[in-house]
Amino acid sequence: MNRALRMIAFQAFAIAASGAAMSVIAYESKAATAPAAEVVHIGNFTFNQPVLTVHQGATVTWVNDDDIPHTVVAKDMTFKSRVLDTGDRFSFTFAKAGQFDYFCSIHPHMTGKIIVKA
Repeated sequence: MNRALRMIAFQAFAIAASGAAMSVIAYESKAATAPAAEVVHIGNFTFNQPVLTVHQGATVTWVNDDDIPHTVVAKDMTFKSRVLDTGDRFSFTFAKAGQFDYFCSIHPHMTGKIIVKA
């Protein structure tokens, strides 16, 4: 239970305990939520999630945790990072559904795939 609901529940209990009659209506705000951001870590010459499924509109961020440079390049060239040194990040927002295969152009044996669901 979130803090606001706990506070309302506590206040209702305190009032009820004091003998006063009261009805309490609690609700949670359902603000529009953006698709979650996903992170793929690069380390030991691998993408830690070789296949990642996300929803359309999600942003994927690749983080180079390796001590050597890497890139993130879509096979169809939909996206292409600059060379990422240790600690560098690259993000891409997937606006359309589909399958996006990618690789490191410095180490082509490093491959991954993002599956974007509508």
